[in-house]
Amino acid sequence: MARKRKTFDPVSVVKSVARERIGQPHPVRVEQPVDKGRIRGAKHKKTLEQLRREADQSREPDRAREPE
Repeated sequence: MARKRKTFDPVSVVKSVARERIGQPHPVRVEQPVDKGRIRGAKHKKTLEQLRREADQSREPDRAREPE
């Protein structure tokens, strides 16, 4: 039984010729995975109560600086 021939793949030929002439590419730095939730944003919008609470917390340090 004859062996099945592989189909011609021009990409692999170009890569192999480039490796012969130029050499193996240098290893690159691996990037850390990115938190998908931070990129897309929160899954649910914040409620009005949560927004008010955050606004109050951000104002508290300003009140401490004001002289009485």
